[in-house]
Amino acid sequence: MITIEKSERLKNLPPYLFKEIDRQKDEVKKRGVDIISLGVGDPDMPTPPHIIEALQKAATDPQNHKYPSYTGMDEFNNAVARWYRKRFNVSLDPAKEVVTLIGSKEGIAHIPLAFINQGDIALVSSPGYPVYNIGVQFAGGRSHLMDLKKENDFLPDLSAIPDDIAKKAKLMFINYPNNPTSAVATEEFFKDVVQFAHKNNIIICHDAAYTEMAFDGYKPASFLETQGAKEVGIEFHSLSKTYNMTGWRLGFAVGRPEVIDGLGQIKSNIDSGAFQAIQIAGIAALDGDQSCVDEFNLEYTKRRDILVDGLTGLGFSVKKPRATFYVWVEVPKGYTSAQFTSLLLSKTGIVVTPGNGFGSAGEGYIRMALTVGQERMKEVVERIRSVEI
Repeated sequence: MITIEKSERLKNLPPYLFKEIDRQKDEVKKRGVDIISLGVGDPDMPTPPHIIEALQKAATDPQNHKYPSYTGMDEFNNAVARWYRKRFNVSLDPAKEVVTLIGSKEGIAHIPLAFINQGDIALVSSPGYPVYNIGVQFAGGRSHLMDLKKENDFLPDLSAIPDDIAKKAKLMFINYPNNPTSAVATEEFFKDVVQFAHKNNIIICHDAAYTEMAFDGYKPASFLETQGAKEVGIEFHSLSKTYNMTGWRLGFAVGRPEVIDGLGQIKSNIDSGAFQAIQIAGIAALDGDQSCVDEFNLEYTKRRDILVDGLTGLGFSVKKPRATFYVWVEVPKGYTSAQFTSLLLSKTGIVVTPGNGFGSAGEGYIRMALTVGQERMKEVVERIRSVEI
């Protein structure tokens, strides 16, 4: 029998903060409690039929059964460029400024491997999508955390980053509309980021997965709309949330050609590209009628209003989000994020995500995803109403 020892990179991973939640969830299920999960950001509505039909047709073509291009089909990259021009009025060269991803998570995890050396620094938001920090760690770098605070509208305070850290940093990860806080960025903030990047020679990696999930007429901007942005970085996008395609694993990165090329080099050595039939379905999604996106957002708006209005009526401090399908809720006084998450699960069968699971600066909050229908969302409010807090 050989001895199995995990690598240092795995040993050094942050602890799995949701392990206790999973244990409690199993216990609650065993009691026969009806679980309502608002914990995972996975859309519950199906992928639109025209996208599924495009996949079905493409999957029968033997030409699509071969190895795909490492960096994406020309046709898909061209569709990405068309979509960016139409949606954001941003011009892209599909041959140099677009790379296809097996979901944006894959690209986000791999980008540090292209630019981070042992001991290098990346600027990472806290709270934030855990993959930013983990990708940096896997590449041998270290993260300097930029705390997102309520008093700063959950935007990082660039002036609070020490000069010596800024000068050493290679990458900065930002994400707006934001997961988990649902905050949105201002034009002024993006301008400040571009100026900061130029001053300190930092590559900006903007995670724009939620730009199409917006409400009340609000249209989130692309970072690349900002003058000079394409000179300093790239933007990650995904079809997952926009078209309810989380399981399909298709996304893309766009922007500075040298950065796109570096990411493409990593991908060509690690993966073999996205299945062409799925890329063809992606073309149907990007080029097709976008009314399905409007319909999804209308449904999310109704769910948001039920949940936020209900929680506000119960005395919770919560701001109605303008984008994403997350609601960022302050926990009642006297509770930590983990304690309140545990209370909701054990007393009501409602699963939420503790804010500290996204970084220490998320302590004091929970994240609730709008991933159940309106009637179930009403039930969420009523179950919480029944609990003595």
